[in-house]
Amino acid sequence: MRLGYVGIFLMLSAFMRLSASDCYTGGTFVEQNGIDREFVKLWESRGIKPSPLCSDGVFVRRICIDLTGEAPDATLAEKFIKSKKNDKRSILIDRLLKSESFADYWSMKYSDILRVKSEFPVNLWPNAVQAYHRWIRDAVKTNMPYNKFVTALICSSGSNFRYPAVNFYRSAKSHDPKAIAGIAALAFMGQRFELWPEQKRKNLAEFFSTVRFKKSAEWKEEIVYHDATAWTKTRILTFPDGSQVTIEAGTDPRPHLAAWICGKGKKDLASAAVNRTWFWLFGRAIVNEADDMRPENPPVSKVLLNYLADEFIASGYDFKKLCRLIVESSTYQQSPTGNAENPDREKLFAAYPVRRLDAEIICDNLSLITGVQDTYSSVIPEPFTYIPYGQKAVAIADGSITSSFLDSFGRSARDSGYLSERNNKVTAAQRLFLLNSSDLQRDLYRSEKLKKLYTGRSRDEIIDSIYLLVLSRYPSPSEDAVLDKTYPKRGRFNSRDAVSELTWLLINTKEFLFRH
Repeated sequence: MRLGYVGIFLMLSAFMRLSASDCYTGGTFVEQNGIDREFVKLWESRGIKPSPLCSDGVFVRRICIDLTGEAPDATLAEKFIKSKKNDKRSILIDRLLKSESFADYWSMKYSDILRVKSEFPVNLWPNAVQAYHRWIRDAVKTNMPYNKFVTALICSSGSNFRYPAVNFYRSAKSHDPKAIAGIAALAFMGQRFELWPEQKRKNLAEFFSTVRFKKSAEWKEEIVYHDATAWTKTRILTFPDGSQVTIEAGTDPRPHLAAWICGKGKKDLASAAVNRTWFWLFGRAIVNEADDMRPENPPVSKVLLNYLADEFIASGYDFKKLCRLIVESSTYQQSPTGNAENPDREKLFAAYPVRRLDAEIICDNLSLITGVQDTYSSVIPEPFTYIPYGQKAVAIADGSITSSFLDSFGRSARDSGYLSERNNKVTAAQRLFLLNSSDLQRDLYRSEKLKKLYTGRSRDEIIDSIYLLVLSRYPSPSEDAVLDKTYPKRGRFNSRDAVSELTWLLINTKEFLFRH
């Protein structure tokens, strides 16, 4: 059975008109932790009611994508939805935090802001990129305390191949101390260096004024080191908050900067980290933009930002505990639907914000369904640009290695370290690709995974399996009504045409393309 373009558009239009409330909404909002307590106070003061909790089908897809960059497979989605355990959401969260996919996905996020890229304008070169990315991934996987992670970057010295953290310095646009200070302010304090007063910029740059670079005999290797002869006299350096430290001649000032930024009573590092993590999980930050933290750009809730920063510091800068604290809150687990009478609902997180998936996630989700891997390459051929077949897009180390699909869907170029480099806006070209790509249609038609869905199974079982595979849930009653008209129960559904057609239709829904 093949509907053709007219039939597809009519059915897709019918799906778009359906109310999502019957498949998105779950339980009642209940306070779980300090995040919820603060927001409840804030909402009550503004006359806002929170959305109800999301359904299990929505949650399993959301949490898998948000923590691992992967949609759940049909088996996991079905098992989770059918489970009667009261703590099944917490159990799933723990499982995902321990997964290899968590390390892959979050190392991609940190590689974006640390500019892990071999070619212009960063020019780390492929050998160093692989070493740097592996070091970042190991830090995420082992849950290295964030303050130690930052200290290792700030205080790093040695070969960019053998001591990967020194690539933090090599990612700067130049060897000038101000250029290095700029990437440090952005990455560690979430602040835009160019907006600082000139004297404050000079003060921070002083901490990097003894950093030197030299080449070695090995191709593309560079040594980063502290020049003990740079200063001949004791100096007094000023931190960004105005406090000062005395540095003896010959002493590396960078450990003093690391000690200050991670020091007791200091919240710049923790606040920037929790604000950025909140942005990655919600699509909007407590201080928005997430890398523009300054007095003139106040947070939605200063109490909430301080609460999260305090919790992060008290945990020993445990990143996984921070993620768990956020995703276990009812604020995170809200439905994306709800009453919309107050224009501040979205800004105040009174419903889960719907937004488009990252380019790498869409690419990997399509590969999960079709069984066909995208191909990746670098504009400038270098060693290590070969990507083994089966490599996930979220696990690609090098920002210079890409594909036409990733570029079209707005993957971060990793040129500046700004979060805005990733463009998740929906474009006409993206919609046309999903609707018109003959390659995608062919891959769906030939998919061995889809073929297994209709072998020896009933019509309803096939449809349920397609929904679980593509949207991680069962069809809603209103969708069932549309499906009954389009694919009558007395008709045949166990064919490649019908299965690939319905799969293609669901891929073109907003629900597939968006976080919700």
